[in-house]
Amino acid sequence: MLIFIAYWVVVNMVGFLMMGHDKSQAKRRGRRVPEKRLFTLAAIGGALGSWIAMRVYRHKTKHMSFVIGIPLLIVLNAFCSYYLYEFLFIE
Repeated sequence: MLIFIAYWVVVNMVGFLMMGHDKSQAKRRGRRVPEKRLFTLAAIGGALGSWIAMRVYRHKTKHMSFVIGIPLLIVLNAFCSYYLYEFLFIE
């Protein structure tokens, strides 16, 4: 159970930090984080961290793929987490 929670916390922190890094690179016109990588991090469990970062940094809020896709991935992450929890920890 502890590993499950640690994974979820770490992947959301990475999603948050990657979104913030991309925002800073966008301001400096530096090397950007590919959108595919941001979505991949969200899809493997970091959608909540990515969504919070979108709000905090006001980043990717005009991209409909992010405005719609990240909340849908939050729902998908929640369902997957619930079923994984049921499968692994409830007998």
